[in-house]
Amino acid sequence: MAAGLILQFPASVTESDYDAVNEKLPFDARSDDTTWPRGLLSHAAGPSDEGWLVFEIWESKDAQATFMENDLGPALGAVGLPDPTRVTWFDVVNERHPG
Repeated sequence: MAAGLILQFPASVTESDYDAVNEKLPFDARSDDTTWPRGLLSHAAGPSDEGWLVFEIWESKDAQATFMENDLGPALGAVGLPDPTRVTWFDVVNERHPG
């Protein structure tokens, strides 16, 4: 079963911060024409009233943990972003992309 992940960052995190982190990653998060991390099935990000949100669906928690250790964690540290204020995992029982 796929694993859903919601990362909520403080309201001080902005789209510019998101882009700065993505510049440190070995793929272009704003492009469909890229080699995505192994195990990542879906990615979305944007601002909310509570802060910057990242929503992802992974083949497994282990796949995301590998990405966090090898790529995302170092990128977050390099940019100096704070840890997420909330991390929520859930089992994905249905995922659709209409159209």
